[in-house]
Amino acid sequence: MSESMKRVQLGRTNVEVSVAGLGCGGYSRLGMATGHGEAHASDIVRHALDLGINFIDTARAYGTESAVGAAIKGRRDSVVLSSKALPRGRNGLLSAAALTQSLEKSLARLGTDCIDVFHLHGVELADYPYCRDELVPELLRQRDLGKIRFLGITERFSADTAHAMLGAALPENHFDVIMVGFNLLNPAARHRVFPLTLEYHVGTLIMFAVRRALSQPDALAKALDGLIASGQIDSSAFDASDPLAFVADHPEVRSLVEAAYRYCRYEPGAHVVLTGTGSIDHLTENVASILAPALPDTLLDRLNSLFGAVDSLSGN
Repeated sequence: MSESMKRVQLGRTNVEVSVAGLGCGGYSRLGMATGHGEAHASDIVRHALDLGINFIDTARAYGTESAVGAAIKGRRDSVVLSSKALPRGRNGLLSAAALTQSLEKSLARLGTDCIDVFHLHGVELADYPYCRDELVPELLRQRDLGKIRFLGITERFSADTAHAMLGAALPENHFDVIMVGFNLLNPAARHRVFPLTLEYHVGTLIMFAVRRALSQPDALAKALDGLIASGQIDSSAFDASDPLAFVADHPEVRSLVEAAYRYCRYEPGAHVVLTGTGSIDHLTENVASILAPALPDTLLDRLNSLFGAVDSLSGN
């Protein structure tokens, strides 16, 4: 493990995980979404392991499971592996048998006989009762067979920015790990999700720490215009010509992206901050950002004053 990589316990799993996790989906999908091949993707996974990352998150839908499997060959024992199955297929909601078939395909692509955390992927509120009643029992059966260790569920944050599904699922306490959207533009999980995960000792994987709105100025301007129009933020509270200059120009901050990762990393209740990329150099930079110290309190206070009431934006 890298000397600088920190580890935390992933909720009630008692598994020690790196605070930075490699996300193998998103816009880049380890570079495979932008024209690179599987060998390139595997090299990024290997570099992540060399940086001290031990949590790797993929999914059948991402198309990166085989690349991850090739990269972790011979190193499987040092990796906490996460994958997923979509509860909706082409013909509607997945049957328990189809869920098992998806799991078996994931196991084969990953080259392993057990996946540490297996999630129901992108579950919406309307589908949650079906997932609970029909798919969770099958996941428990697969756990008893030794094919998965822990049950997980991920929200569809781009369509559920206020966390309605997780708000319904967490009190029922079926899942050991969740994946939740959280960032400095929409910290609603602070009030609606993390109190529940802390109460039930559920592990948390943070997605959407940095998306377009925090890496592309035009996307940020568009997002803020929408928040102003909806009355969720006050336009007089920031400089419209450079809305987050007070973050990027702060003497203790290297960049807005770095600040965004630091904002998530130190949130009470956050365990693993996921970062996705198609570049080894970019991965190295992102991990350094996640491992940087907490943001100054004065900066956190200003961000929370500005965006603390926002729950309608994903940052995508």
